[in-house]
Amino acid sequence: MRLLTHNMLSSNIKGVVNGFPLRIEAEKVVEKTVEMNGEFLKKMFEKVDWKALVEASRAMGYTELPEEVDSSILDSDEFLNRFHHALLELHLEEGALVCPETGRRFPVNKGIPNMLLHEDEV
Repeated sequence: MRLLTHNMLSSNIKGVVNGFPLRIEAEKVVEKTVEMNGEFLKKMFEKVDWKALVEASRAMGYTELPEEVDSSILDSDEFLNRFHHALLELHLEEGALVCPETGRRFPVNKGIPNMLLHEDEV
């Protein structure tokens, strides 16, 4: 699971008010090379929750993203390379996503998060 996907997931358990961002418990992280597309990154920058991306990348062992940014940094090739790596090349292969409100763990196996809810959570 890429961090781009993670940045769009939240816990939909009945009664949960704050199900985003899901905390990552990484057991296995892999890096997969992806061709960089600067225009795509610039468009995605506005849609990504930056704080959640930074926390998720750190949970996966990548600490090269700055704490805070604004759109003026999009002119930096160094920043775009780091943003690209975190967003698209880091993959959570094995581990879990944890609801910040309930602590419910959603397993991630072979890169696929299982977000199915139990009957009492719907």
